[in-house]
Amino acid sequence: MASIEDLKATFFDECGELLLIMENGLSEIESGGGSEETIHALFRAVHSIKGGAGIFGLEALVEFAHVFETVFDELRNGTLSLTTDLAAVLLKANDTLSDLVGLTRSGAPIEPGYGSESRAALKQLISGDSGDDDGPAPADFEGIAFTPVRVDLVELNNDAGGVGRNEFGIVFKPNRDFFQNANEPLYVIRELRQLGDLDLSADVSMLPALSELQHDGAYIGWTGTLRTTASRAEVEQVFEFVTGDCELLISGGANDAVSASGVPTPAMSPPPMLAQAEPVAVPPPSVSPVIQPVPAAAAQPALAVAADAKGKSPPVTDKPTTRIDLDKIDSVVNLVGELVIAQAMLGQVVQGLPEEIAVLLTQRLEEVVHHTRDLKDGVMSMRAQPVAAVFQRMPRLVRELSAKTGKKVRLEISGEHTEVDRSIIERLSDPLTHIIRNAVDHGIETPAERIGAGKSEEGTIRLTADHRGGRIVIEISDDGAGINGDRVLRKAKEKGLITADAALNADEINNLIFLPGFSTAETVSDISGRGVGMDVVRRNVQDFGGRISLKSERGRGMTIQLALPLTLAVMEGMVIKVGRETYVMAMSAIIECLSPDPADVHQLVGTRGMLQLRGEFVPIAYLSELLNIASTARGLDECVVIVTDTGEGSRLGIVVDELCGHQQVVIKSIEDSYGSVPGVAAATILGNGLVAFILDVDRLPELANDLKPPPAAQAATVRRFQVA
Repeated sequence: MASIEDLKATFFDECGELLLIMENGLSEIESGGGSEETIHALFRAVHSIKGGAGIFGLEALVEFAHVFETVFDELRNGTLSLTTDLAAVLLKANDTLSDLVGLTRSGAPIEPGYGSESRAALKQLISGDSGDDDGPAPADFEGIAFTPVRVDLVELNNDAGGVGRNEFGIVFKPNRDFFQNANEPLYVIRELRQLGDLDLSADVSMLPALSELQHDGAYIGWTGTLRTTASRAEVEQVFEFVTGDCELLISGGANDAVSASGVPTPAMSPPPMLAQAEPVAVPPPSVSPVIQPVPAAAAQPALAVAADAKGKSPPVTDKPTTRIDLDKIDSVVNLVGELVIAQAMLGQVVQGLPEEIAVLLTQRLEEVVHHTRDLKDGVMSMRAQPVAAVFQRMPRLVRELSAKTGKKVRLEISGEHTEVDRSIIERLSDPLTHIIRNAVDHGIETPAERIGAGKSEEGTIRLTADHRGGRIVIEISDDGAGINGDRVLRKAKEKGLITADAALNADEINNLIFLPGFSTAETVSDISGRGVGMDVVRRNVQDFGGRISLKSERGRGMTIQLALPLTLAVMEGMVIKVGRETYVMAMSAIIECLSPDPADVHQLVGTRGMLQLRGEFVPIAYLSELLNIASTARGLDECVVIVTDTGEGSRLGIVVDELCGHQQVVIKSIEDSYGSVPGVAAATILGNGLVAFILDVDRLPELANDLKPPPAAQAATVRRFQVA
């Protein structure tokens, strides 16, 4: 049986999903695209958070969520109308709710009155004033006579009239701690009322004497009949939030009765109305105007209500889902990795067999390779998570930065359902936060500056994600001022980051912002100016195998692109050799491979050579020199040049001795055992059982810059290849 801590962990995981639904839905409302289904989904999300918090006794979370939920309920029944001011209050309240969930999950103390300002704003929406209704009871009840009243019939009929095709008998008796678990019976009754004609009797037989009455106890049940065209499943769905906190019996209809425990019970006739005593005319509870029924699909967590860039909501799926411990998935991933290695080893064995046997086994092995690849893709998809888990935090960040800087900024998000390995998701938050901070602080101009430049006073930041060429590409673009190249160059020289006589082109100047310690801010603030932001971004992205590049147009904005691997477990690799050593290079980093003509390699001062390739010059570097190993090639005509993308708008040709073909390889980390190795990202096991290093392609250009040989050595290298 799961422990209470395991159940709490599951609850907080669900909170993350529900907060994502709320962030997306509120963003849709803020942009004026909110619909009735959006309000339903928001209500159910905050109600689920409140209900779960009540089960674990998280009072601060329950109290705030209850007020928040009430606002959504009044939006559902038409008491409140959506306005710009109301949307702003809801967004701030959602930020507070997210904070409370985070603080509660971490076990950090919640200060008394935390979120009181947001809570007061919500109450003002409900009551029309900002008064607090949590004061002490105004009177002492001691000495007042009280006689329980038996209510015989309360009819809560909607205007639909008529008898539906199904008639259900309903017994609904909340448990004593029903309210303590953050439940509300009135919501249940309202939902039932929307399904058809509802006749209910209030059962007060459990109501105790006044002296024994507990303020948070539930003592009243309901018994009655529902005539509806709805199915049993739709009726049962009304009670999904209170199952386990009440005695529930649904009888009649097309199927057998179902109890709260989910065990079918024999069908029974609708319970008789309580008619032993003279009926007492009791007015129905104060209820809001008629609301529309909540669609069954609205209860599905898959209902992400945020529209994409084309205004289309993501498809709603009713496929069954289950929660699996991530450690179990990681264990399967490791087993798949071992299977990939064993498959490669088997391929090596087959090559040494007689031809007639090898042909037959090769055919069967190809089937195994195919199925292994499908298995790997399936397991990787289980590890995958949508980037929405990170993207959902950015709207709040933009709102806060906009308020601090006095700028008007709108964030547009698309592609948030693009999936990537969860290990990358966990490390993506900091880089995105740094980039968006810089975009608001340095990129977007003030409203006055934008108007003066002929732009709208509101700046726009676009955050997009997409799959391209075996990688996930995330772009953060803005329509701000772009990079001031003259200012960047001047600051870099002032800080001694480049020499005073350095001559750089526009792209090289733009990439100076990635240097450690670089900043153009005149003063240090809590937003930026410490010179650690973009350097940290590049290092973090490169650490998990990604590449970062930027493009800027003065006065029109800047785009930063992150190209990330889909997974950190298994990848497609090119096996290469230099001397007696074997290495692996990620296929996603390779642009092309070619056998160069020595006449196409030109020696320029300060370089190891420039390869003339279709009218362009590509710098080359010898892997044997970068890794300090001996090459067996006697000349350039015996080598292969692998042209790679360095991720900064330029290319580099890596000279190796031989290409050995490509294959799937399992990535094994070496940092825990050996620390960071320059030029090496990880290791893998090849089919022959040998260990091969996986090259860190993004770090190789740095090694090439650090290993510029003296002129004499450079001349010797040239002569060696000229003789060959």
